[in-house]
Amino acid sequence: MPLHDTIAAVTDRIRERSAGPRGTYLKHMAEAAAQGPRRAHLTCGNQAHAYAAMPNKDAMLDERQANIGIITAYNDMLSAHQPFKTFPDLIKQAAASAGGTAQVAGGVPAMCDGVTQGQTGMELSLFSRDVIALAAAVGLSHNTYDAAMYLGVCDKIVPGLIIAAATFGYIPGIFVPAGPMVSGLPNDEKARVRQEFAKGNIDRAELMKAEMASYHGPGTCTFYGTANSNQMLMEFMGLHLPGASFVNPGTPLRDALTTAATERALAITALGNEFTPVSDVLDEKAFVNGLVGLMATGGSTNLVLHLPAMARAAGVILDLQDFADISAVTPLMAKVYPNGLADVNHFHAAGGLGYMIGNLLEEGLLHDDVKTAAGAGLSLYAQEPKLKDGRVTYEPGSGETQNDKILRPANDPFNPSGGLAQLEGNLGRAVIKVSAVKPEHHVIEAPVRIFHDQHDVKKAFQADEFTSDTIVVVRYQGPKSNGMPELHSLTPTLAVLQDRGLKVALVTDGRMSGASGKVPAAIHLAPEAADGGAIALLQDGDILRLDATSGTLECLTDLAGRTPATADLSANGNGVGRELFELFRRNAGPASTGAASLHDL
Repeated sequence: MPLHDTIAAVTDRIRERSAGPRGTYLKHMAEAAAQGPRRAHLTCGNQAHAYAAMPNKDAMLDERQANIGIITAYNDMLSAHQPFKTFPDLIKQAAASAGGTAQVAGGVPAMCDGVTQGQTGMELSLFSRDVIALAAAVGLSHNTYDAAMYLGVCDKIVPGLIIAAATFGYIPGIFVPAGPMVSGLPNDEKARVRQEFAKGNIDRAELMKAEMASYHGPGTCTFYGTANSNQMLMEFMGLHLPGASFVNPGTPLRDALTTAATERALAITALGNEFTPVSDVLDEKAFVNGLVGLMATGGSTNLVLHLPAMARAAGVILDLQDFADISAVTPLMAKVYPNGLADVNHFHAAGGLGYMIGNLLEEGLLHDDVKTAAGAGLSLYAQEPKLKDGRVTYEPGSGETQNDKILRPANDPFNPSGGLAQLEGNLGRAVIKVSAVKPEHHVIEAPVRIFHDQHDVKKAFQADEFTSDTIVVVRYQGPKSNGMPELHSLTPTLAVLQDRGLKVALVTDGRMSGASGKVPAAIHLAPEAADGGAIALLQDGDILRLDATSGTLECLTDLAGRTPATADLSANGNGVGRELFELFRRNAGPASTGAASLHDL
């Protein structure tokens, strides 16, 4: 089927908008690639240092054998990253068997937003993305690698690694996932228990029991939040091997996919005949494909923040209007918690990403004519990996959903449009995730209640101060204020108010979680309060209208002549490492452009 007119038009618009920075980027990448394999430029002393600890020095010195640099986000505190402990040895063995070598080039930090949710450490979360990009760059700067393999899964880790991979885009790169943990306590039951705790109906021991039954083993959390949206994105953009995203850790197929990724990384270096640098993969079409995947799956709002920053690293300029236009024509094909009851394991069993990619290609909603780490054409990603004689082979997918309560075809979707919408009005620009919000909550008009701290919202709730329809405004939560922490811990509180029959919404210049749920939330409002945004003019009782249907966010009260409210932000600069992140806060861009502090194109 021909490419959908809107998809073609948005792609052309992005290409035209990006012509200057993309041209400069590609020029730099071509110049770097023309210098040939990195190791050829090292002196004997340089190389001796690089290989001193390696047992296979002769192989390392043979410049006809490709050398892989492994960038790993391993730590054993994050369940999603704990499986990566064994991956370097597996990759090294696979590389040796395939006639190459591999080294751990460096490690990058990986924090867990689940641990820091509602805590001070969350104020470091967004800027950890830039730290990850910088740390990966340090590892790859040794200039001894013909390809890179990036081991990362969760919220800021994949975006940071993408920024690094694009910066080193003159060498090939493959992203290697670890997979989701097996299913535990159903996510809807977990949410119910959290709301009961917020009401005071159960004690902390019962809450802890439910939480431990939900997060219970190695692998990614099973709800469809930012981590699993990242994995979707890497598949839609062609940086995983096909079908790699949602295979559980510790299984034979998981190990075989890692081996296959190693073999593919060796095959696509400049030393072979299939040279595929990351700069060729991360083009305008790849990012459009990623946007389509985000909308079709009802993915994380955090990617609205991260995708513009990721794209800028490759010279591609995305705008919120691109998200809105693609969302308008992309059907919502998946129902995965918090948008439904299923988890990602159920989604994968129903046909998963391979089914979606094949179906969306048939409907003309994806670009097939792209380069990927697996080869030419996104249609490769409609195939399913199978384990035969210990190795990965690919077979055509069934082309049919295995459970239409979880996964539907594009011509019979859960919703004709995607899960995200842009909001514009006299307060600025924001985004809202509507895939889990019931239609009767898409339009909220109510007085506001102003807060400068999420914990004060909870105190007001506990004091029974919310007795009528309310739009809760939490401001001075943007990147310049305090690093833009997620406000997901407000979800149970606001959900209880909604369940009581109140019309309630959240408006903030901060973030919610990638698992944003049933309460309408206008987030990432830009300009933020600390950057002269009109949200700083609001006062208790002002009337706001949030209309996700028309895509508007308006203050209906006249704001003329008001002086912006100020907040004491002095405490945001110290404690739990916040002192070290002052440079990032000071130089952060607006949320609408990804809050990028490393790239100003």
